[in-house]
Amino acid sequence: MKDIEPIHALAFSMQARPKLYALLLGSGVSKAAGIPTGWDVVGDLVSKIAAMDGDDPEDPYQWYRDKFKTEPDYSVLLERIAPTPADRQQLQRQYWEDDSADAEKPPSEAHLAIADLAKSKFIKVIVTTNFDRLIENALRERGVEPMVLSSEDDIVGMTPLDHTQCCVLKLHGDYMDQRVRNTTDELANYPDVVNQLLDRIFDEYGLLICGWSGDWDVALIKAIRRTRARRYTTYWAAYGHPSEEAQRVIAAREARVIAIDSADRFFGDLSNLVHSLKDRAAPHPLSVQATVAQCKRFLVYDHHRIELFDLVDSIASEALGDLADLPELDSDNGEILTIRIRRYEDICSKLLATAATASYWSDVSQIIAVLLTPSELQLDLRGR
Repeated sequence: MKDIEPIHALAFSMQARPKLYALLLGSGVSKAAGIPTGWDVVGDLVSKIAAMDGDDPEDPYQWYRDKFKTEPDYSVLLERIAPTPADRQQLQRQYWEDDSADAEKPPSEAHLAIADLAKSKFIKVIVTTNFDRLIENALRERGVEPMVLSSEDDIVGMTPLDHTQCCVLKLHGDYMDQRVRNTTDELANYPDVVNQLLDRIFDEYGLLICGWSGDWDVALIKAIRRTRARRYTTYWAAYGHPSEEAQRVIAAREARVIAIDSADRFFGDLSNLVHSLKDRAAPHPLSVQATVAQCKRFLVYDHHRIELFDLVDSIASEALGDLADLPELDSDNGEILTIRIRRYEDICSKLLATAATASYWSDVSQIIAVLLTPSELQLDLRGR
């Protein structure tokens, strides 16, 4: 028997037990939004060093190896170019902000899909190594105000996880804060208050990792590996082949690997799958039957015309609201498209059944009453 796809197993778990899974997001999730990874920053800095030497290498990494007889290293470069935390914070602002617009870069499709999951209360805990504010901005764009923890002081004064709608833990700080963690020494150990919160998250929640290589963050690796409990499955969404360090973490957590071609598509597909399962589970056939029976009762007597009017209007408004809440679909996957069509059918099932019943049994005056329904649906139909 063929095993179920890991992304499908994850979707089932997230739909069956909302808020059970915490996300661990690395720089790969922000790459589509124009935020460089650590390795990209290394390449850019090396290119600038080469330019100051009068060179324009096609491969800046090899130029660095030839020039300095060592491998280019993110931490070493930052320490040499910007010796203090304040220097490093100012140096890196150029990578998080859009100079042409004088503002932060906009969230990617992955960030918005994650925000859709949070809005629907499928996830509430997001851990990230990123300095940018893309996930917070995406959440706010979707109407979710997160509790953002980017420093020790934030954690000390935090609202308990059980009493917050959504929590974003920025392990290495915020790009506007001079206390960001960049160098090898800064990433080697976390303060006790950070470790205690991580221990709780990794013990009590399932874990979905995406966009994180596991190569540089020594303290985070230690936090993941020291959690002995295996209450829930760990999933690792990997673009390409996981690094050696990542494979050790995968083995230690007995994680299931999900091969992806991009974070945007992965989280878009995951959001659609989870919402599809929710919609398939929500409506019960009796709800449609009860609505049809109610419609028939209102059709028997003319003095129920107002009730008929209100019934059709409420059903139409409910369908419109549910359709508007659907996350944007950007996928050519046949299975995802089929599920989305079924979601349309589920959302419109009461409206279609009521319309068929009313059109068959109603007289002219009742039809006019329904056509005068001031719902957005009637207005939209007239506009077409």
